[in-house]
Amino acid sequence: MEAREADGSVWRGEARALAPGRTLKFRLMRGGKPIDGFVVNVEGRYHAYVNRCPHAGTALDLWPNEFMTEDGRHLICSTHGAIFEKHTGICVEGPCPGAALDVLAVEVDGTSLVVTWPS
Repeated sequence: MEAREADGSVWRGEARALAPGRTLKFRLMRGGKPIDGFVVNVEGRYHAYVNRCPHAGTALDLWPNEFMTEDGRHLICSTHGAIFEKHTGICVEGPCPGAALDVLAVEVDGTSLVVTWPS
């Protein structure tokens, strides 16, 4: 189950729907514009990012919800092959080392994940 606040600035989803090592896409609104994001479950800890590569500004997933390297150890930009740490969003290999994905705030509220823009 997914839900958004009336203005789209908050996204809620079921934590149990996101198994360890998996990702889930969502959409938030910011300044009246839709922004795609995703959550990754790293061994029971959740991290959320804007779905935009810092190198080229393109979405990371060429195929819907495909954010992981083949071995599942990192996130990858399917356009240019930039490799990012799952728990920090920092690029560790490829065309933009040291650059980072834009981080979104994510917390667990009971059985729900709640994603918002950081303050």
